[in-house]
Amino acid sequence: MNWFVQLFTEHSVAQTVLVYGLLISIGIILGKVKIFGTSLGVTWILFIGLIASYFKIDVNIDSIHFLRDFGLILFVYSIGLQVGPGFFSSLKSTALNTNLLAASIVILGILITVGFIYATGTPFNEMVGVMSGAVTNTPGLGAAQAAINDLKIPGIDGSKMTLAYALAYPFGVFGIILTFIILKKIFGVSIPREQELHRRLNALSAKKVVSFHLVLENEGLDKQPLRTIFELLNDRIIVSRIKKAYGEFVTPNPETILGLGDVLLIVSPRHLRKKLKVVIGSESDIDLRTQPNSVLMDRTVVVTKTEVTHKRLGDIAGMLQDGFTLTRLSRAGIEILPHGDLYLQLGDRVKIVGTKEGVDKATAMLGNSVKKLDIPEIAPIFLGIVLGVILGSIPFNFPNIPIPVKIGLAGGPLIVALLLSRFGGKFYLNNYITYSANLMLRELGICLFLASVGLASGKNLGQAFSSGEGWYWMAMGAAITMIPLLIVGFIAHKVYKRLISKPVVY
Repeated sequence: MNWFVQLFTEHSVAQTVLVYGLLISIGIILGKVKIFGTSLGVTWILFIGLIASYFKIDVNIDSIHFLRDFGLILFVYSIGLQVGPGFFSSLKSTALNTNLLAASIVILGILITVGFIYATGTPFNEMVGVMSGAVTNTPGLGAAQAAINDLKIPGIDGSKMTLAYALAYPFGVFGIILTFIILKKIFGVSIPREQELHRRLNALSAKKVVSFHLVLENEGLDKQPLRTIFELLNDRIIVSRIKKAYGEFVTPNPETILGLGDVLLIVSPRHLRKKLKVVIGSESDIDLRTQPNSVLMDRTVVVTKTEVTHKRLGDIAGMLQDGFTLTRLSRAGIEILPHGDLYLQLGDRVKIVGTKEGVDKATAMLGNSVKKLDIPEIAPIFLGIVLGVILGSIPFNFPNIPIPVKIGLAGGPLIVALLLSRFGGKFYLNNYITYSANLMLRELGICLFLASVGLASGKNLGQAFSSGEGWYWMAMGAAITMIPLLIVGFIAHKVYKRLISKPVVY
C-alpha cells in the first residue's frame, strides 16, 4: 500500500491531478447545498483548498502557479467571448447610467479600502485581497498578484493577500443578498411591481426596435421610388412589406414605386415613429403580418456560414436580390437593424421577410445549420489567448512610476476576447462557441483558479485567526461589500423613482 500513500503525498503529475480532481469534485458537490436559500457554488472549492492546505496537503508550487494563471486566463477569456458581441452595442445605448452607478460602487469601495489602510495600518497587499474578496472580483485578485510579482517589493507576502481574499469572499456573496434585503425593507419594494415597471420602461425605450404600419398619404411621395424616403431620413429604417393600394403584397427594394394608399410595414427605432408619420402618413389598423391572402412569409435564420461574416452586408451580392428583406438582427440579446455597413457574426439570428423562394435563398446564403455551431474551432481560441497574454505582458511607462505597468494575465486576454468576438470576422478568425461550450471553459478556469488559491494560502489559515487578522479581514470585507451598495442603492432608487413618477403613456 506504500505506492498508494506515495501517490497522494509525493509531488508528481499524477499527485497534482488527483489532488485537484478531489478538491474540485468535493467543492462542486458542497456548492449545491443551500444555506438559507443561498448557495456559494464553486466558492466551496476555495474553502476546500484552504482546508486541504491547512492540513499539509500540498502540490508542486510551480504546478499551482501554472494552473492558477491558466485557469484565470480561461475564465476571463470565456467571459470576453460571451459578452463581446453585445458589449460595444450596449455602450451606445443603455450603458452610461448603469456604468456610472457601477463606477460609483467601485470608487466608494476603493475609498473605504484606503481609509482602512490608514486607520488600521493593515498592509496594502492584504487590503487588496480583502477588497477583491469583498466584491467577489476574482480577475482583480489575479491582476493584483501579477502586479506584486512584477514589483518584487521586499516583505510583501502574496499568500496573505490570497488568504484575505478567501476570508472576505463569503461576505461578498452574502453581503450583497443582505444589502438588497435591507433596501427592500427600507423602501417597501414590491418585486412584481418593479418587474412590471421595468418591462414598461423597456417597451418605451427610444432605442428599442419596433414595427408599425403607415398609410402613404404624402402626395410628394406618390409615384416615387422607396429610396426617396431613405434619402429624407438621417436614420436607418427598414420597410419589410408593402400592401399596394390595389391589394398586391410585395417585398420592396429601394426602386419599388410607391403610390397613395399603400400600407408600409416599417421597422425602426421607436424615437423615429413620430417623424415617419409626418413624412409618410398616419398609422394603419391593417397588420400585414397576419393577412391571410399574403404571399409573404417570415423566418428567423441563424448565421452559420463563415463566408458571409467576412464582408459588409452591402457587399454581399446575394443579399441584394429581390424577393426578401432582412428586417431584424438579434445579437447577444440586443436587437439591431440590418444595414449595408453591418458585419454579420456567427450565431446572429436574422429575421427574413419575403416570398418563400426569396426566404429560401437567403436561408441558404446565411446557413441556418445550427448543428455546425456545436463544434467549436479551437485554433482561434488559443490564438486569442496568445494575443491576450502578449498584450497583458506589454510594459507601459508612466511618469513618476519607477517600474513599468502591465495589464496582466487577467486584463490582456479579456480585452482581446472582447475585440475578437466583435471584430474577429474581419480577420477570418471564427471565435464563436456555443453557450454550453463557453460555460464549460469558464467553469473549468474558475475551478482551477480557486483550487490553486486555496492550496497556496491555507497554510497560513491558523496563524491568521490566532493573531486576530482573520476576524479583522472579515469585518472590513463586510463593510467594503455593504456600505457602497447601500449608498448607491439608495441614490439609484431615488433617481429611479423620479424617472417613473410621471404617468406612463403608451
